[in-house]
Amino acid sequence: MTPPPALEEARGGDPVALTRALVRVPSVNPDLEDGGDGEERVATLCAELLDEWGLATRTYEAAPGRPNVVAELAGDGPTLLLNGHLDTVGVEGMTIDPFGAEMREGRLWGRGACDMKSGVGALMAVAHRLARASERPQLVVALTADEENASLGMAELVRRGIEADFAVVCEPTGLTVMPAHKGFVWIRTRFQGRAAHGSRPDLGIDAIRHASRFMAGLDAHADALRSRPPHPLLGHASFHGGTIRGGSAASVYPEACELVLERRTLPGEDAASVSRGFEEALETLRSEDSHVTADLEVTLERPGTEVASSHPLVLGLVAALQASGLDGNIRGMSAWVDAAYLNQAGIPAVCFGPGSIEQAHTADEWVDVDQIRVCADVLERFALGLVPRRPEG
Repeated sequence: MTPPPALEEARGGDPVALTRALVRVPSVNPDLEDGGDGEERVATLCAELLDEWGLATRTYEAAPGRPNVVAELAGDGPTLLLNGHLDTVGVEGMTIDPFGAEMREGRLWGRGACDMKSGVGALMAVAHRLARASERPQLVVALTADEENASLGMAELVRRGIEADFAVVCEPTGLTVMPAHKGFVWIRTRFQGRAAHGSRPDLGIDAIRHASRFMAGLDAHADALRSRPPHPLLGHASFHGGTIRGGSAASVYPEACELVLERRTLPGEDAASVSRGFEEALETLRSEDSHVTADLEVTLERPGTEVASSHPLVLGLVAALQASGLDGNIRGMSAWVDAAYLNQAGIPAVCFGPGSIEQAHTADEWVDVDQIRVCADVLERFALGLVPRRPEG
């Protein structure tokens, strides 16, 4: 059977054709949507192409049925790691064909088109080009599973001891270099009341009211965060109430209420220091009302990290952008990304890729086609700039 033209173009390393081929293979994270296909089929496609192009390619599971793909290409000089995740969020409620990869209005439409199969398509195009270059740096392509949920793929990649001198995570940044990103801490606070009939305030203790008083008391903490000097790329830390659950009936004093807060953190902040601010607010409430019984627990933490704007990785990408006729802007990424794992492992990692984060996860997700091509060109230019210069004469 003759392969469809789009797949043949993808085999030839065209970044847009690669993106279309990837979007057409469903890879919804099964932990986010029932019936999600997971990454296995799209990982197989990527591994076959990378192997066909001459990269030393291997696939292994980060969890059962959740593969990573790692491909290496020998070269001279430092090692460049190009990373992207293979999973997407769910498709429920989408207003377009999630896997049609339709091209119109200069855009490519479909689930994952922006986040982040266009980034994967661009970095794979670079791998194809470097495999045919007479001079090139050492290259590692790492395509990971489960970024949209628990980052099992990146965690396993780092656990296995991945090594590189520079890393670019091709998340959608609108072709802006993003060397810093926020982290987050999830804090669960459980308030204990006493159930009683609604007509007996002398017996009941209202756990929901205590939770609401706690939230109101956090206004001072929010003001304190805003009063601190802002991060030059990320601005201020922040928090919000994420979920609240409590009560059993309108006529019953609620026996319990659980409130989960999310605190967005700046590089250098940790869960212990973050939780102290909320503990202080809870202690103030306890001192005001002896009936308040509550405990506070950190349930999940992901650190914010950054690479200095003066780092050769950042400056090199900016120079490659400017050589391509673009501004070479540097901005911060408000969302948490897998680059944190690489930075913590000692591999300087920044985000740079096609598409706007505003289009990620939307009902009509799309990516600007020209940005896919430019991203591939900039990454190739940056990669070739890493090759040591041979002495003249």
